[in-house]
Amino acid sequence: MSISVRQPAQFLASSAHRWLTPTWIMHLGALGLFSVAVIDSSVIPLTLPGSTDLLLLWLVANAGNPWILGAMAIAGSIVGGYSTWDIGRRGGEAALRHYVPARILNGIVLWVRHHPALAVFVPALLPPPIPLLPFALASGALGVSRPRFLVVYGAARSLRYSLIAWLGVTYGPHIVRVWSGTLRRSSVPLLLVFAGLLVVGVCLGLRKIRGLRKADAAVERAPHAEVALAE
Repeated sequence: MSISVRQPAQFLASSAHRWLTPTWIMHLGALGLFSVAVIDSSVIPLTLPGSTDLLLLWLVANAGNPWILGAMAIAGSIVGGYSTWDIGRRGGEAALRHYVPARILNGIVLWVRHHPALAVFVPALLPPPIPLLPFALASGALGVSRPRFLVVYGAARSLRYSLIAWLGVTYGPHIVRVWSGTLRRSSVPLLLVFAGLLVVGVCLGLRKIRGLRKADAAVERAPHAEVALAE
């Protein structure tokens, strides 16, 4: 009896372990990478900085196609970056005050006004802790044109993720050999942390978007209220 109970338990544990080892990352594939890149460059914060870089590096290191994966990371990042720019364009100063901490807001605004191209290129090219969100929002809010933003931002992201893909091809196998044992032993906590951070990031982003919409609605109602009082 004990054997019959133990065998299913061992089978389930073995199956769960195989699913929760780092190979589960491979199942995200190119579409998963695209989705992470969109979120990573949008106003929805991922509390793990550089998520797209890490996922791209790991997928390429595990024999993924660097051309396809690099292109998906670039495309997803452009979609996310453009959505951030568009929120800044639509929200204006209200969007900047809502999303950008007050302690750095003036510096971001001055930098974008005086160096609009560099203010887009440098944050899009450099990895964390250089922040991207404030500059992309300010670019939209302060009138950087759509073509200029997309060209500069796309060029920076293309350079960045091409370099990451190259690192994955060149040094990826060594990275996998060094870290695979550690990652396998920590696979369950890593999965739980990754899922938890993703959920928290999405919730915070949705909360910020809802707050911005409420602020816009209040601004739109203000003139009507003034007219009613005047009458």
